[in-house]
Amino acid sequence: MSIKVGLDFGTSNSGIAVYDGHRVTILPIDGQNVQPEVVKTLLYITRDYQAYIGQEAVELYYRDNVNRQRRFVKQWAGEIDYHGADMHYVRDIYVYVDELKPGRLLQYIKTALRKEGYRGTQIFERYYTVGDLAQTYLRLLKNRAEGILGEKIEAATLGRPVKFAESPENDRKAEDTLRQAAYEAGFKQVDFELEPIAAALDYEQTLAKPQNVVIFDFGGGTLDIAVMRLGGGERKVYASGGVDVAGSDFDRAIIQKRMLAHFGLGKIQHQPEILEMIQAVPDWMALPELATPLNRNTLDKAIRAGLAPARLKALQTLIYNDLAFTFYNRVEAAKIALSDSGATVISLDDKGVALWELYTRHQFENDIFDYISKVEKVLFDTLSSAGLEPGQVDAVVKTGGSSNIPLFSSLLGRIFGAKKVKQSDAFSSVVAGLAIRAGM
Repeated sequence: MSIKVGLDFGTSNSGIAVYDGHRVTILPIDGQNVQPEVVKTLLYITRDYQAYIGQEAVELYYRDNVNRQRRFVKQWAGEIDYHGADMHYVRDIYVYVDELKPGRLLQYIKTALRKEGYRGTQIFERYYTVGDLAQTYLRLLKNRAEGILGEKIEAATLGRPVKFAESPENDRKAEDTLRQAAYEAGFKQVDFELEPIAAALDYEQTLAKPQNVVIFDFGGGTLDIAVMRLGGGERKVYASGGVDVAGSDFDRAIIQKRMLAHFGLGKIQHQPEILEMIQAVPDWMALPELATPLNRNTLDKAIRAGLAPARLKALQTLIYNDLAFTFYNRVEAAKIALSDSGATVISLDDKGVALWELYTRHQFENDIFDYISKVEKVLFDTLSSAGLEPGQVDAVVKTGGSSNIPLFSSLLGRIFGAKKVKQSDAFSSVVAGLAIRAGM
């Protein structure tokens, strides 16, 4: 016997749910997570190509990588065949490879689907396309769900953002890649629903009479909006809209505007190779690739020369002790804390780095203020497409982790009235709605 599920393949978190016609059950996919129903969209692939997801991936990464030894060996990477004027020569190309590197941690797999020009990545001796990465993650998610249900899962309704990409061609390509990845993961039947519409189906279960509703789905990767008529047997989508703004952008903004000085920005002027390393700090996945003997030598020389030695030592430690993921998580945790507190501390303490930064909600709101206009524009554009004025909206339903940021809650309250703004479950409303759609 097979079963159909709702599957939320999110930028930061994922989940699977089933609907029996009366009740939604969100499966406890990740027993190691504080919220078992939520599994982080993280993939860890080891040197022998074993793959792990969620909290298990995080813990294996920390166990195997942080403060580990490195040993670089020279490896042939190919050759250059040069023709120019009256010259012709062939030259071998070598790279230094860390032969002790135990595995690779990947995040934002869903974002890679819509990243124009991005095809995939090399992991040890194998090349993984974006579809390969998505397939690997979905297969492991599916296997866990089947273990919980004790049944085969052959069909799924997957969520997708309103816009994977601005161009219709790239949007279609991203959906096709995700569909094919789901087939290769073992699903025999795959269909899609827009994520804000899925959240609307979950909210609809609470309604006794019809309402005009705005769904404000603001997660880790995109902001998605749907304007709908729901409840009392009525269901109509008036309009939907989306923009490529979300929580990961805010994390990068914090690092770029507040954290880079801890690693030498402003102190280093005429060292382009070092400035390049500092500017890479907001991209935690790029930092481990900078851990080469050449870069270590460059940093060592600068430190011995007295060029901001404490800050460059912190940069060196961040790169060579594999602390980038830890640092990024500390920044994200501070951002989340500011939804409930007026101030928090971003800290990282390890040999060679002692970072401590008091960070206030006021500073955070200044750092992300430029995004407000983009959010407001897509909101009003979607309302206009729906043919509704703010006063004609009965409820505004927030979902997704970024929807809890006070700056955006205040924006919704100012436009629609604070009493109309409703909070659904930030992490489960979409997957619950996808399960309802699957059940239809």
